[in-house]
Amino acid sequence: MLLLAGLEMMQAADVAPGLRAGADRSDVTPHLGVLIPGGFVAPYATRVHDPLNVRTLVLEEGGTRIAFVVVDSGVLPRVVCDEAKRLVLQQTGLPASHIAIAATHTHSAGSALRMSGPDLTQWLDRDGHTQSQEPLSEYQTFIIRRIADSVQCAINRLEPARVGWGVGRVADQVFNRRWFVKAEALRRNPFGGVDAVRMNPPVASPELVEPAGPTDPEVCFVAVQSLSGRPIAVLANYALHYIGGGLAAEISADYFGMFAERLGELLGATTQDPPFVGIMSNGTSADVIGRDPRVPIAPEPPYAKMRRVAHLVAAEVHRAYQSVKYRADAKLDVRYEELPLQPRRPTPEMTAYAARVLAGRPPGERPWHAQERTYAEMVRQAQDAPAQLQVPVQVFRIGDLAIAVTPVETFAEMGLELKARTPFAKAFTIELANAWYGYMPTVRQHELGGYETWLGVNRLERDAAPKMLDALLRLMESMRP
Repeated sequence: MLLLAGLEMMQAADVAPGLRAGADRSDVTPHLGVLIPGGFVAPYATRVHDPLNVRTLVLEEGGTRIAFVVVDSGVLPRVVCDEAKRLVLQQTGLPASHIAIAATHTHSAGSALRMSGPDLTQWLDRDGHTQSQEPLSEYQTFIIRRIADSVQCAINRLEPARVGWGVGRVADQVFNRRWFVKAEALRRNPFGGVDAVRMNPPVASPELVEPAGPTDPEVCFVAVQSLSGRPIAVLANYALHYIGGGLAAEISADYFGMFAERLGELLGATTQDPPFVGIMSNGTSADVIGRDPRVPIAPEPPYAKMRRVAHLVAAEVHRAYQSVKYRADAKLDVRYEELPLQPRRPTPEMTAYAARVLAGRPPGERPWHAQERTYAEMVRQAQDAPAQLQVPVQVFRIGDLAIAVTPVETFAEMGLELKARTPFAKAFTIELANAWYGYMPTVRQHELGGYETWLGVNRLERDAAPKMLDALLRLMESMRP
């Protein structure tokens, strides 16, 4: 307690009047041989195409210091985020509630989960409903240390600054991936039933009817400059799940890393010192994909589409950047709470079906669904979930901008509703932050079924989305301009 009090006093003594900002980028590329859990089977990494990074922005004003940390990772379990925040507090005195730690959701990163094998059950179940007592993996320990170091480096670079925000629009790179389709065979689920919609249906198929939800085409961003106009950092946000199209078993930050590098080039900030830090965070993209399912996929070289999308989005941010209005006295604030939610539980019908699947089908009988055994195992595991979960939700204020933070893969329609209802001039949402509780469909999307609603990848109660939205809006209202 004395150490904590001393650190807090040091932090308070170090606060200068006016807005200050600092940023950092640090390498978190894993060693070869780490699992890459980007699909139903996780290969072991054999090559590195481009490095993975943790990118950090720290802002300070009027005694309030906040930090945004974005890591090139598929997901970050709560144990990694909590341990990193504990280390940051120990090193700098910055409270855990003032830090957001988010994953970009690249599907080409090494696993930040505890994994012992390359299969879907391993990477979906571990670090899910409960905190395992297993020791941290080597890579988890490395990420935690690098996050804490990055925050400390950003704090060490704090300087007088000005901040503003802007909004661009890139509508032709986001498409809803959940579709109404005609054929029942395309809508089977692994629990013995039939859904109303299908995730990622066959491309250019005559079975396609219409998408099941909207997309959010906005590219929102926070721009931070020194008082002389030197770019310090840009924290951007786009609701695009990821791009992919790289080589299997190859490490890559996906378009998130390419965006950051390209924006630095457009700003002419690639050689400056201190270095400019570009950051792309993931918006409400749980049901969004980067291609139109109605259009055949044109073959192209690996990583070509990643780079093309990254450059398009960076160009739009650069365009909107020219009109940003900056303030050196923008009010900062943050609210954090643990939202009590129930875990998703299997129905009696799911439990009975899973038991039959795990008992083994009779010889020659074809499975109803290709992944039914995997999900039957997750149904069995879900029966041991705790009675209640404490799910972290967080909101930051930067002047008249609000940034919501969710620990789930959030649907676009929830992000759009939050933008429409915010009491601030503008708001956006960073998903996959501070923990990972799987997909969080809206109530309407739950009714339609589809992959994102399946128990195992969906881990929170069916009313989680409206409850979380209400909590975020309530936190915004408590610190409205």
